[in-house]
Amino acid sequence: MSYFIIIRGPLGIGKSSVAKELSEILNAEYISIDSIIEELGLDKVPETEECIPAKNFIKAEEYVLLKVKKRLDDGKIIVFDGNFYHKEQIEHLLNNLWDYEHYIFTLKASLKVCIERDKQRTKLYGILAATAVHNLVSRFDYGIIINTENKNLLQVVEEILSYLPKPMRTKKL
Repeated sequence: MSYFIIIRGPLGIGKSSVAKELSEILNAEYISIDSIIEELGLDKVPETEECIPAKNFIKAEEYVLLKVKKRLDDGKIIVFDGNFYHKEQIEHLLNNLWDYEHYIFTLKASLKVCIERDKQRTKLYGILAATAVHNLVSRFDYGIIINTENKNLLQVVEEILSYLPKPMRTKKL
């Protein structure tokens, strides 16, 4: 059974760790939209904007859409990881992948928790970036809300798995 999952949330929330763990458990393909946007040089904030524009994220999605459709047609599960702080970006994926089942999860925690988690990374983004992205993502909720505060990685993953079809797990927690 093929479907795609979107894991969204602020910087430092644990999206990548959760998405990678889910990908391993489900034998799914992991796609980091934030990495693609960086790779394509679309990660710059224009002086006239408060953040990276939605059109840049949509270009990054377009870059992988054909491959994603092929994988979904082949029965693969796809896990998208990204901030997804523009509704247009989510809607673009949904409009282009309308004929595939999907699950969207918004990971939430306080700004304080996200800043503390960011400090533990190898690649530190800092308080200003964490605050800006937290504010952008918090403007709207989309999909199933998962509160990650006071939960470890496996607890968050188990909660997400409880919403997904049961078969196809390749790794036990």
